[in-house]
Amino acid sequence: MEVETQFIVVTINARIQPMHRSEIYEDPLDVILAKNAAGEVSGGGTLQSQTGEIEYCDVEIQVNNSNDETVELIKSSLEKMGVPKGSKIKIEATNSEIEFGSLEGLAIYLNSTDLDAEAYENSDSNHVYSELDRLTQGTGKVYSYWQGST
Repeated sequence: MEVETQFIVVTINARIQPMHRSEIYEDPLDVILAKNAAGEVSGGGTLQSQTGEIEYCDVEIQVNNSNDETVELIKSSLEKMGVPKGSKIKIEATNSEIEFGSLEGLAIYLNSTDLDAEAYENSDSNHVYSELDRLTQGTGKVYSYWQGST
């Protein structure tokens, strides 16, 4: 008897680039699902605003069974990786949704158009990024970045 494939879609309330979504969530979750013979990550997506800024991202998961055990494996694994509040697990077979996540987000915007030219000549946004990552170790983490037009 052939088992019908089931899908779970996780909406992660994080403004991270697709490459970071893959590194932080998709690849590690795929390893966990394979190890537990529960399924696999089958895709992902990113919603962008009209300005190009990321609003949130999705991880699509193909599972053998969307029972409570599988859902809990996905939820607990993602929570260990760090998921922001307001994230959701959508279980297509039961048309249900579970809200989860515990992280708080912080966005820092650097002005790249309105300051004196000297500020841009003597500053490096990559240094700011690496310093934020260094200074938040133990209490937080820099997950991603986005560069807009301004």
